[in-house]
Amino acid sequence: MKARNLRRLCILAAAFGLSAAPGLSKVDKLPFGQAGGMPVDLYVLTNPSGMTAKIMTYGATLTELDTPDRSGKLGDVVLGFGNLDGYLAKEPFFGATVGRVGNRIAKGVFTLGGHTYHLATNDGPNHLHGGVRGFDKVVWSAQVVPADAPTVRFTYMSRDGEEGYPGNLTVAVVFTLTPSNELRLDYTVTTDKDTPANVTNHSYFNLGGAENGDILGHVLTLNADRFTPVDSTLIPTGELRPVAGTPMDFRTPTRIGEHLAAVGGTPVGYDHNFVANSGGGEMAPIATVYDPKSGRVMEASTTEPGVQFYTGNFLDGTLTGKKGVVYRQYWGLCLETQHFPDSVNHPNFPSYVIRAGDTYRSTTVYKFSAR
Repeated sequence: MKARNLRRLCILAAAFGLSAAPGLSKVDKLPFGQAGGMPVDLYVLTNPSGMTAKIMTYGATLTELDTPDRSGKLGDVVLGFGNLDGYLAKEPFFGATVGRVGNRIAKGVFTLGGHTYHLATNDGPNHLHGGVRGFDKVVWSAQVVPADAPTVRFTYMSRDGEEGYPGNLTVAVVFTLTPSNELRLDYTVTTDKDTPANVTNHSYFNLGGAENGDILGHVLTLNADRFTPVDSTLIPTGELRPVAGTPMDFRTPTRIGEHLAAVGGTPVGYDHNFVANSGGGEMAPIATVYDPKSGRVMEASTTEPGVQFYTGNFLDGTLTGKKGVVYRQYWGLCLETQHFPDSVNHPNFPSYVIRAGDTYRSTTVYKFSAR
């Protein structure tokens, strides 16, 4: 069979949620339970090399990501649960699409167009990841997109006034698993009123597999000469500070645990926004993570101006995830590509306010390999 016909077979299989032949891309759709009386589906994306990404419609959440290690053995590199119940209970946004505004807004207050808006304060004194019922806690619509690579488009309409935000906002996230072992996320956001929006993915990565320990031995490189210092409640002070001479300096490959104690905080660890050297707007590399034990490498590129690096400081051993693994402190790391925290209250930060009638687009790619 010619390659062109094989590709057509793959596209047709994806369009109808069917499995393609071995070695081909495919998309499978499986039932995954109910949330609030609504059915939740799980989409399984597989590329020709066998890499697999599983995304469910509840929260447009990445529940599993299987990538090969240096010996070619596939392993799951994201934290999460094996069933929907774990996600319906209190959990720290494992793999979720978060918004309307990801990250924090100081005291849950901002002013836009002469009007002051008050949001839920669900993280101490501050607003976090869209509020009490953010994008992570709703059921999204989903559609398989016929393409050369397995692709699923997730959409959600956030109504005017939802969680206190102005405007009817429509958001789409397209997940694509490429033949070159890239997980690509394309975001599109539109609104009929001026509103802040900062949508991102909140996956916790452990390139060694969560069953094999913490991420402190992972080696991180960040293309960021500056970061945004924070106060005791993790709200940026407004300063853009050079990383040179601080525990925030990952401009050269550095073991994550090397300077962890010097970071401080309660609990101790990284939960900071780094300013992309690219400035955002165009696709550019932002981070590389390497696990010496498994050999896995993750390279993150984005059009966003920043990335929130978080080391799972608040994981405390009370959650048991896939394979019966207890998720303890530092068991996963997040690289949330996004605009800076509390940007709506800092005129010197890149703005994430979307104007009525405008369309905001953003792309992030996580590329996996091994050495």
